Parts: sequence; C-alpha cells; structure tokens
Amino acid sequence: MRARVIAAAVTAALLVVSGCARDSSSPPRPARPDAERPISDAVAQRLDAAVNQTMAAAAIPGALVGIWGPDGDYVRAFGVADKTTGTPMKTDFYSRIGSVTKTFTVTAVLQLADQGKLGLDDAIARFVDGVPLGDKITLRQLARMQSGLFNYSASPDFQKAMFADPRRAFTPRELLDYAFAQPARSPPGAGFEYCNTNTILLGLVVQKVSGQPLGSYIHDQILVPLGLDHTSFPTTNAFPDPHAQGYTKQTADGKEATAADWDPSWAWAAGAMISTLDDMRVWAPALATGKLLTPQLQEQRLQTVGSPGMPPQDGYGLGIFNLGGWIGHNGSLPGYQSVVVYLPEKQTSLVILTNTDIDYQGGEPSTTLATAITKELTPDHVYTL
Repeated sequence: MRARVIAAAVTAALLVVSGCARDSSSPPRPARPDAERPISDAVAQRLDAAVNQTMAAAAIPGALVGIWGPDGDYVRAFGVADKTTGTPMKTDFYSRIGSVTKTFTVTAVLQLADQGKLGLDDAIARFVDGVPLGDKITLRQLARMQSGLFNYSASPDFQKAMFADPRRAFTPRELLDYAFAQPARSPPGAGFEYCNTNTILLGLVVQKVSGQPLGSYIHDQILVPLGLDHTSFPTTNAFPDPHAQGYTKQTADGKEATAADWDPSWAWAAGAMISTLDDMRVWAPALATGKLLTPQLQEQRLQTVGSPGMPPQDGYGLGIFNLGGWIGHNGSLPGYQSVVVYLPEKQTSLVILTNTDIDYQGGEPSTTLATAITKELTPDHVYTL
C-alpha cells in the first residue's frame, strides 16, 4: 500500500486475529501442493544471481522468494531480518502483506454476490451511509478502483495523525472521514485511480451483509477452506513470531525507522493482513483461478481496466491485476512489501516478501525484484509496474 507516504500501489497487526476458532463442522481442508521439487541448478543459479544483484543495488536488507511450477520449485531466504543483529531471513517468517489484503476483501464481496446476497452493480449507499455520490457509486466500481473518491491515505490530515503516533488504532469510519473531507477526484466510472478508500467501504459491506466482523468472515470463508493457517487479519499491532524487522523512511522526519510494531489498522480492509511464503503459495493460484468463486464471477473479476502509461494488455480487475500475464496483487505497508502472483500460461506462482518499502530509483523494491526474477524465469512475461 502507498500513495507516496502510505497508500498502496498498483500505479501499486495480533494479540487477537480473527477471533474465531475453527468450527468442527468445517469441511476437510485441501492438501498442500506437492512436496517441493527443486528447479534446475542452472535456473536456480541465474535466479540467485538476479536476486542478489538486485538486493545489493536496491539496498534491500532481506527477502523471501518462492516460485512453484511444472519446471520445479525455488524457495529461498536472502539477506538479514535485522540489520543490527545480522539475524538471517528464514522462509517460515511471517510478514505484513499490505494490499494483498484487498484480494481477500474483494473475494469476500464476490462470494456474497455468488450467494445472491448483493449485486456488484448495487450502489454503495445501500450499505454505507454518508458516501459522497453514494447513490451513483457501485460495488463494482469500488472493487475496480473507479469510484473517483479521494484516497484517505493521501490526506495531509491523515498523514499528520499517522506519523504523530504510528501505533495508534484507527477505525474504518475515521479513515472514511479523512477521505470524505476532500473533494472527489473524478465522477464515478470515469477512469481508474488506485484508492484505499474503495476497499475500506467494501470491508464495511462484507460486515453488514454477512453479519460478521471482516476478519472473522475472511477467516471462516477463505482461510479455513484453503488451509491458510498462518494467515490472519490482525486487530492490534501485535505480530506473530518469527518475523523480520521492517525498514521504512515513511516517518515524520524522513529518517529510517523500524515499523514491525506499528498498528496496521489504518489500512484495515485495504492492507492490514499478515501471512507467510507458504500460505501465499496456496493463495496465488486460488486467487487467479477463482477457486472459491463460480466461473461466472471469476470471469467478471478478471475483466480489467487500464490507466495511462500502462501497456494495453495490463490492467486492474476486481481487486486483482494482470501485469505481463501475471495475475494477482502486490502490497506495501511501512517496512514490508509483497508480490503474490500466478502465471496461468505457465501454471507458475511467484511470491516475494521483503522487509523494506524504501524506494529504489523511484520504484518499489518488491517490484524491482519481481522484474529481475521474471526476466530470468519468464522472459516473455516480465512483471513490470
């Protein structure tokens, strides 16, 4: 997540998690993908070199990289989790996944649509009061970043409050108040503009229609069915161990700081979740192929819109993007970034987790890594953002 200071980008936390224990009547969980089958030594060496060179150039302290596909698997931990102690990164670390959270929130909305409990072309005013032009903005437009609403995380007032106390808890309504205090950016449906406000509203829709807290719904209807035992929707700033320190310059004075204990409630439905490399290994293909949705809803999900400067084949769908054929999402929260994508043509998943969000040459470190990796792995399908 990011909007220079702290909004997410497609142009882009656990004292109590969801608060739900597993119901003994839940259906059996699917088995994990096949045991790891190493990719060829030649490819692994090229990938190692690409990752190490990129990390050195971009000053990325640590990264976790996972690739799973028909040609074999590649799972590596690079660099350090703590620059002071030199503790190495390990592949079982938890990480904040930022805007990958949006894929879970929008999946929840689409599940409710599949059940006939809402329609994607319903107006947001049906579910949430006080939204400017709420009778004109649809759930589909919110999920596809076409509402025209102001992005609360770009609000100077929000940023001032956030940086005054990064451990402060925000409520969804407080976040919306920052957005609604600013004029709309464009008429509903007029164009694409990435905006965290959209997903906060969709999270409130899930809560109203399901009658559950958002984290509880995601736990019961998405995490449990897929066996994502190490993924959670935090309700505090607590962070399960083991995890890396997260390095950021998104501070009041612009100096580097660690953000592991910052409260992610400011991102809520748009970016608060925590996961692991192994769980995102499962989520990437499930998301891209619509495992928890009907084919009809998944087809609608993958209908993308573009924006100026994007290649014509790339675009953003309903809480998901297509970049160079890679389908999924990225995420950024102070100190942490993620890329969680799947390439249907190669039946290959790519997951990247880093412990920094500090820009490199104006770009995100996770994107820099993903571009370098896919140039080696799938030169006909390079991830660029």
